[in-house]
Amino acid sequence: MSTSMQTIVLGGGCFWCTEAVYVKVRGVTDVESGYSNGQVERPTYEQVCTGMTGHNEVVKLTYDPAQVSVRQILEIFFVIHDPTTLNRQGADSGTQYRSGIYYTTPEQKEAADGIIRQMIQDKTFGRPIVTEVLPLSSYWPAEEYHQDFFEKNPNQGYCMAVAGPKVAKFRKTFKDLVKD
Repeated sequence: MSTSMQTIVLGGGCFWCTEAVYVKVRGVTDVESGYSNGQVERPTYEQVCTGMTGHNEVVKLTYDPAQVSVRQILEIFFVIHDPTTLNRQGADSGTQYRSGIYYTTPEQKEAADGIIRQMIQDKTFGRPIVTEVLPLSSYWPAEEYHQDFFEKNPNQGYCMAVAGPKVAKFRKTFKDLVKD
């Protein structure tokens, strides 16, 4: 029985860091950095950085639900970023760094709402979760130099300080989901 691939878009701060993790996840077949849920068509990185376009820096994940569930994808998401800081991840601040889950199926929305409900109930973070859960309304790929940035620039300062530790945390926390 063949499964059909699915797509979900996640905003967890700088897309370099989020992409660096998800390219290592078993069952994720494609990861693309981009911009979503804003008002301008084909925005540039410079436009998005102004905060005036409404876009979020995101990664678009294509995945095989037979190998990795949307629940597992979201569990990773909530481990590798702070869903309690509004419009900020670490030193990166602005609306383009907001925590967001942009779903493409009702099942993804259900999974996102369910995991957030559970984390609130379990007091996982001790602070309110500010992750927005919205349908994907627009998506534009980021410029080519942003794609596979961590892989191409592992010794770049930001990659060493921020992306590298996120990848290490993923590998340690989700050993069974790391691609061979």
